[in-house]
Amino acid sequence: MKILFTGASSFTGMWFVRALVADGHEVVAPIHKSKNAYDGLRKERIESIKNECRLVFECPFGSDSFMDLIRSESSWDLLCHHAADVTNYKSPDFDPIKALENNTHRLQEVIHLLKEKQCSKVLLTGSVFEQREGVGTDDLRAVSPYGLSKGFTSDYFQFYCLKSQMRLGKFVIPNPFGPYEEMRFTSYLAKTWLKQEIAPVSHPNYVRDNVPVTLLAKSYAYFAQLLNNSSGIQKINPSYYVESQGAFTERFAKEMRQRFGLPCRYELQIQTDFSEPIERMNTDLIDRMQLGWSETKSWDELAEYYKRVYTS
Repeated sequence: MKILFTGASSFTGMWFVRALVADGHEVVAPIHKSKNAYDGLRKERIESIKNECRLVFECPFGSDSFMDLIRSESSWDLLCHHAADVTNYKSPDFDPIKALENNTHRLQEVIHLLKEKQCSKVLLTGSVFEQREGVGTDDLRAVSPYGLSKGFTSDYFQFYCLKSQMRLGKFVIPNPFGPYEEMRFTSYLAKTWLKQEIAPVSHPNYVRDNVPVTLLAKSYAYFAQLLNNSSGIQKINPSYYVESQGAFTERFAKEMRQRFGLPCRYELQIQTDFSEPIERMNTDLIDRMQLGWSETKSWDELAEYYKRVYTS
């Protein structure tokens, strides 16, 4: 397929592009800013995929340059809209309405142009932390204003895709972890252990599904291939390690101990902050055998990445 993929500079986006290309698809990736505007991890991700896909800089979703990119090709098979407004996404002041506007800018025109180019399928990325997704407690409310914006974006895409008789696929992301991620839970643990310190774990009671990003990416590429051309909605909620964050910490420590050659000690603290739902996870267990994914290789590669980044 010839795929128009937004959000390639993000953690999961980079891995999704790699998986799509590995499956034989041609990927064109519009990038929001100029090449020189990126540094740090986003620059590393862009560098890692620059020879695997076609990158088009200064091309945000719905912009004139984005529209010109659609027009420049004789046909498209699939739009993968993975980009989203994530500026200060952890802040309680995050504006979900502004994010919705950015995520869906000129969506009706985008859909119209794609249909003119024989494209009848859209694959939208969702989040398990948006409203009405996954299973868990607290009536499946949005976990944050950012989660709320993702739910609004999903509703908006569903309305206009169905109105235009486009097939809409929705791929709901849980808690991915792996190489090239920002400083999140697993990278925090690895960095602490490689300094031979004890890692305090402040939220051990939350139940989540932590999915290795390479496995998630294989699932994404497989789902993209499954989308058919008829109008309607297809959705998948991929899941893997479903357990408390305390139990996942022990799983992660066990895998890193044998690869770091260190004790990888941690301390499960008494959780006092319950601002998020106690349980929130996806529902569709990924079949790693079907996707040809090696769990051992994934842990090996992750440990080598952490050692390279945090011991240099």
